[in-house]
Parts: sequence; C-alpha cells; structure tokens
Amino acid sequence: METTQKKVPGPEDRYPVDISCAADTLLRKLWGQWKTHVIYVLGDQRTCRFGMLRRQITGISRKVLTTRLRELEADGLVWREQEKTIPPKVTYGLTKTGLAVHAVLKNIEKIAV
Repeated sequence: METTQKKVPGPEDRYPVDISCAADTLLRKLWGQWKTHVIYVLGDQRTCRFGMLRRQITGISRKVLTTRLRELEADGLVWREQEKTIPPKVTYGLTKTGLAVHAVLKNIEKIAV
C-alpha cells in the first residue's frame, strides 16, 4: 500500500506569486519563526559560532536553529564556514544581502519601539 505525505501549506500557497516584486521574494525568504531573529543577532555579532548563536536566541531548539540557518544559507542571506578540525569549528555570518536585511530590521526596530 502506498503512503502519501500531506504538504504543509506555506506562504507561497496562501498568496499569489508575483516574481516581479522583489519585496515579496524577500519576505518569502524571511517567512518562518526565528529567521528574522537569527538575522538580527548575526548582524549585531558579525560572525558567530553555533553555540554562541544558540545562547543569544533564548528559547530556540538546536534542531530549529540548524534548520533556519540552512534555509537562510540556501536563500543567500547567511554564509557558513567550516574548519576541518575535530570537532569541526563552524562559523556563521551574514552575506551582503543579509547585512542589508539586517539594516532594514534595525530601522523597523526604531519605529516599532
């Protein structure tokens, strides 16, 4: 018997896709719990190792942080550098695009407070 998995609906399923709108494309990349917080912390720290990042973001699980970092890296907002040591030393930081998003988040913070 064949089993099928239900797809969890995401933002792309709820809103029509307009690929000509850059803001829409960016907001889809930021969709998901903790993503903006990860960008915010990485922007303030410049570079950060996984453990330090996890301590800075209170309440996030190891699994969720790993997932969000992978998603942000795939979207070109975060870079990842791994040194070939035992244990591996992994450092994260924001790409040029990620730094621009961080600047926008800082401006939002100024008007939201």
